[in-house]
Parts: sequence; C-alpha cells; structure tokens
Amino acid sequence: MSTPGTTSTPAGTPAGTPAGTPAARAPRVVVVGGGVSGLAAAHRLLARGARVEVLEASPRTGGVLQRADVGGVLVDVGAESVLARRPEAVDLARAAGLGGDVVHPATAAASVLARGTAHRLPAGTVMGVPGSAEQVAGLLEPAEVERVRAEEDLPAPPLEHDVAVADYVAGRVGRAVVDRLVEPLLGGVYAGRSDRLSLRATVPALWEHARRGGSLLAAVRAAAAARPAAGGPVFAGVRGGVARLPEALTAHLSARGATVTTGAPVTALERAPGGAWRVTTPAGTRTADAVVLAVPAPAAAALLRTAVPAAAAELAAVETAGMVIAALAVPTAELEGLTGSGLLVPPVEAAAAGLRVKALTLSANKWEWVAAQRPDVRVLRVSLGRAGEREALDADDADVRRWATADASRLLGRALHPVDAAVVRWVDGLPQYAVGHRERVARLRAALAVTGGVALAGSVLDGVGVPACVAAGTRAADDALAGLPAAG
Repeated sequence: MSTPGTTSTPAGTPAGTPAGTPAARAPRVVVVGGGVSGLAAAHRLLARGARVEVLEASPRTGGVLQRADVGGVLVDVGAESVLARRPEAVDLARAAGLGGDVVHPATAAASVLARGTAHRLPAGTVMGVPGSAEQVAGLLEPAEVERVRAEEDLPAPPLEHDVAVADYVAGRVGRAVVDRLVEPLLGGVYAGRSDRLSLRATVPALWEHARRGGSLLAAVRAAAAARPAAGGPVFAGVRGGVARLPEALTAHLSARGATVTTGAPVTALERAPGGAWRVTTPAGTRTADAVVLAVPAPAAAALLRTAVPAAAAELAAVETAGMVIAALAVPTAELEGLTGSGLLVPPVEAAAAGLRVKALTLSANKWEWVAAQRPDVRVLRVSLGRAGEREALDADDADVRRWATADASRLLGRALHPVDAAVVRWVDGLPQYAVGHRERVARLRAALAVTGGVALAGSVLDGVGVPACVAAGTRAADDALAGLPAAG
C-alpha cells in the first residue's frame, strides 16, 4: 500500500514498464512537476514504453487545477473549463476514464462592464475584436463605433514582425475596442496587459491575418462564418470539476505502473557521467536517462542554471503574473434573477470605479452539476489580480473576502452576505507572453535539444489553457526520449 501522498508500483515491477517490455531496455524518465502538463507527459512516456517517476513538490498533484468545498458546494478554484475545439484535454480526460463526465456549459453568455452598465459581450468576435461596427453599437460611444466602421477603408499592408496586441488592434479599430473588449478578455486568460502581450503568441488567429494584410473586420467575419464547420460547443468541463482530470490521471498512471510521489520538491538537476541525469530531492538523489521539467518558468530556470544555462537565461527572462480566486458561497435568494455566466470588468472601468475585481462567474448558472449540489446556496467566483499587481496576492484572506464581497455587491446591484468563502492564490501561475515570445520558445527548445535528454513542458511554451498544456507535455515526452536507444 502507498504511503499518504504517494502512489507506487507493485513490488518487483519497474515503474512504467508495460507487460512484455524488458526492463533493461526501457528508459527511466523522471517528470518534475505533477500539474496537468507533467501528468500528460507521464501518460505519453508510458505509452512509449518508458519507466516513469513523477515528482511533485506540493502535497497533491494538479497544479492550478484544484477544487474546494465552499459552503457545501464543490467547485473548481482553478481553470473551470477547457477549449473543446482543441481535442487534447478532452481526449486525455477520456483516456483517464472521465469520458462520460465531460459536460458543456449551460450558458456561456457573459457580459462586460462599460461606463457602469453591463452589456452582453458581442457574439462572433476574435478575442473581443468585432466583425462589424454594428456589433459594438451601444457598448462603445458613437464616435468609437464610427472608428470601427472606418477600418475597412484603412491601408492594410502585411505585418512583418510581432507586435503587442494593443498596438495592432488599436491601429485598426481604435483604442476603445482594446480597452473595453480585448483587455478584459486577455486579462481573463493571461492576467496580462494588451500593450505588453504578443499578438503572435496570444491571438494567433489575428497574427496569421495580419501577416497577410487586409481588413481586420473582414477577417473576423470570415473566421466567424467558418466556426460552425468545427461543430460542437466551444468549451467543455468535467462533472465534479476540471480538477478531477489530474486526480483521475494520477490514479490512471499509478495503475499502469508509474510512480507518483508528492511532497518531493526537486532541489537540483545535473548531468551525470555517461549522459544520464541526477535528480535531487530532500529525500535523496535518483538517476534518470531523461528528464521532463513541468514546473513554472522561475523554478525551471533555477534547475537549468548550471546544466543548460542558455535555456535557463531564456526562462528567467519570462515575466509571470499571479491571480487570486475568491469563491463566495451566497444564499441563492441573493442572486435571484441573474442570468448569464458572469461579468468582465475592464481595467479602465475598475480604475474609474475604484474596483479591485476583474471578473465574476456565476458558477451555478454556468454548470448544472454545480447548481444541483445545494439549492439554497450558489457559488460566485470572483477573480482579482493582473500583471504587476500584488495587493490581492499579499493580502490576508479576510481582506480578499471583504473586497470580493463589496465589489461583487456593487457590480450586481444587491447586498451579498456570503455564508462561506475560499481564497486561492496562484502566484507566478501565468507566464506573460511578451512580444517575441515565439522566438524565445524556439531558442529555448533549441538549447535543450543540443543538450539532449531534458525537455520542458508547461504553460510557458505554447499556451496557458489546459489543451495547450497537455500538448506541451506530450511534445516534451517525445523530445526527452529523442535519441535515447530505448525510445520505444
């Protein structure tokens, strides 16, 4: 039987060795980090015949995919949905035995605050960029709407180099679209600011259009027209919470022979004679043929500083942002009559009104499984924190709860009296994709490839969403095995 916090393989079975695979030929791979990227890497490594050990520093796997009981209602306090039109996360959920529990939001109709009034987010936009002036009439001022309308008459040469999202979008349709629509949507995904974030890395659909040139409005309309061909809902979740995915994966990996150890922070990584790797934890050192690093950029940079200094330098240059989730359990009667999935608060609105929150999510409206748990209690998820802001990260839980309650009460126009709350901080949880990020990632991967036997996974690479992290973990597993003699 496993000790608390640790799952292990049956005695006498090399970790991760499939039946019929000689243990002597199976490469031993250590995955550092038990978030969804690391677990996805371990899943791929097992499929390729490796012996796998996952080392997670915290008491449980899952990284930022966690859930909490708030007033008798179990809810996600990290990511609560995945992009369903990217298959990686949903496919992995099915592989982990959760296929029957994949669900879709009951509503995805969110609103955005503009001059103190909530407006429904226009449909058919690309990261808030509309396809016509009519879509933003009422949300923007008349002169701002006319600025959008004028876009199709502007010269539109191809864009040669990566730029900040705000620079490109404001140049095409005006600053108001950036401030009122793009900024709150980007802030929800990256906790970042559009004047610092890379167009190429964060909104690749707009980047591909910008490289070709032409009207941005026309490109957005074309993208919207093509969407029905993809079929199915845009987002998916898991009944009981997206955090069930790492929980199920951990059990699935252990059942297939991997070792997953929690409470095991890796303190050093070095190359051993003969090309192997030494991985050190407070409990001791183990040797591996290859290593996958699936930890936040600052931790990965520290581990690679001596072994692969070029990669460490690239990682150290990536800025990170933190955010705070305050999940408030509120009497159902206090939220009576509210429709839609939630409300976004642009920074310009927050500054004008003295608000700290950047978004509210009505969890019971969005997910039927949440609503079914307690008819007398509803959970309101309140998000705080953007790049460069530390107030909510450093504050006491009591202060965060008070701020979240006060701001939510103002925004919803009713007094809220939470019966319970959970405050969760994700420090350094969101890498900031600055202009030139794609080039940085290419240099980083090249430096690791030259070294051989070590690969990187995680949100610092190709996207912060769950599907992108799963894809990064899968790719890292293949990169780590590349060139090893037993890479099945």
